[in-house]
Amino acid sequence: MVLSKTASETDVSIHSTFASRYVRNSLPRFKMPENSIPKEAAFQIINDELMLDGNPRLNLASFVTTWMEPECNKLIMDAINKNYVDMDEYPVTTELQNRCVNMIAHLFNAPLGESEAAVGVGTVGSSEAIMLAGLAFKRKWQNKRKAEGKPYDKPNIVTGANVQVCWEKFARYFEVELKEVKLREGYYVMDPAKAVELVDENTICVAAILGSTLNGEFEDVKLLNDLLVEKNKETGWDTPIHVDAASGGFIAPFLYPELEWDFRLPLVKSINVSGHKYGLVYAGIGWVIWRSKDDLPEELIFHINYLGADQPTFTLNFSKGSSQVIAQYYQLIRLGHEGYKDVMENCHENAMVLKEGLEKTGRFNIVSKDDGVPLVAFSLKDNKRHDEFEISEMLRRYGWIVPAYTMPADAQHITVLRVVIREDFSRTLAERLVLDIQKVVHEFDALPAKLNARLATEKQEQVKNGTVKKTAIETQREITAYWKKYVTERKSNNKTQIC
Repeated sequence: MVLSKTASETDVSIHSTFASRYVRNSLPRFKMPENSIPKEAAFQIINDELMLDGNPRLNLASFVTTWMEPECNKLIMDAINKNYVDMDEYPVTTELQNRCVNMIAHLFNAPLGESEAAVGVGTVGSSEAIMLAGLAFKRKWQNKRKAEGKPYDKPNIVTGANVQVCWEKFARYFEVELKEVKLREGYYVMDPAKAVELVDENTICVAAILGSTLNGEFEDVKLLNDLLVEKNKETGWDTPIHVDAASGGFIAPFLYPELEWDFRLPLVKSINVSGHKYGLVYAGIGWVIWRSKDDLPEELIFHINYLGADQPTFTLNFSKGSSQVIAQYYQLIRLGHEGYKDVMENCHENAMVLKEGLEKTGRFNIVSKDDGVPLVAFSLKDNKRHDEFEISEMLRRYGWIVPAYTMPADAQHITVLRVVIREDFSRTLAERLVLDIQKVVHEFDALPAKLNARLATEKQEQVKNGTVKKTAIETQREITAYWKKYVTERKSNNKTQIC
């Protein structure tokens, strides 16, 4: 006798995924479900939730690449199951990484002989690259101090207050004091003269930023090198320089080839760059290059052989995908100098279109520089009624993700908006963004300034009670703090509603 079930009793709907019980009943969010579900249902459930994410192409907060050619996408998918660390099993992938290291080293003017191999490694991003470079500086400094019979327990590193958070992570994780050069209004990068003043015998290196994340500006590495050479002569120290070229490393060689910031300067011992930013590769690839073998202590390199051959490795992790390494090699040979130059020139021109469009409104001050990373950082000329955080929030109604943030110490009273111009941000999109920003500003003009009305009432109460009157800077900081809290609460409420 044949037993049968009706369609409604089966686990698989005869109609569609959306007619099945799997999308009618919610899955546990933080525990693994007891039973399996069909692959179609799993795909649909995840795909539907991901629709609530922002559009990566309209995410103007990020420097990270959001578009690559279909041919490269296919190479990435074909290599998605290759573990890069299996060098003996995937020797060609290892060879491609070595080629990338050498190409980038030559791009940064490393002093290599005719047949000399460059010293460097691929990483999962500039954060790991900076950790590795910092460890090399720390170990080399410690070795020298030990040999001289001097204390080696209080290393420090000098940076600007504008550095990315990975420098703070390095300092905290590896017990290195971070000495920051404070910023000031109108000058949002590290002052080389002040940086050199902070250098002492315990300084393992000075970190210069080629492309500040705050306003895209290149720090003056040449001046820093010259000042540090003089200080080293006076003191007998040999304090080196690391260049954090995460954003600018793939820009300066093509747009500003005469700019001296790389291994042409004698004190520059290592450079990191993000392949997943203007190296034009999806997220997950960075590079660190050393000037020579002498700048990377041998004891930091591990040699393993359990996978079939001797494999030297200097990374913070072990397993990682091969796709991004292959994608980087694709971009380097596909574009060459000509292609990278064309892409960077287009990005710069589109940044100028956006900048000029914003200036024509008469409502904004431009904080970024024309030379540097192609981005536009700007602030309101008059933020008494409404401020930059409100504009950032309102632009999301049009699909744009434009961050607003305050500057680091001692310029934290300055609030800016920032638009990063990537390869896939066209002139048409730049013009469209200007129009949408104008719409938002005009909408705010028609609204009452609720926040400032509240602050005015509070001020009156303070005067009435005999409390000290706030300065303009204090008032602006209070406004900024209020709107940061307001935006955070709005986001939190939205997430609660979605859940």
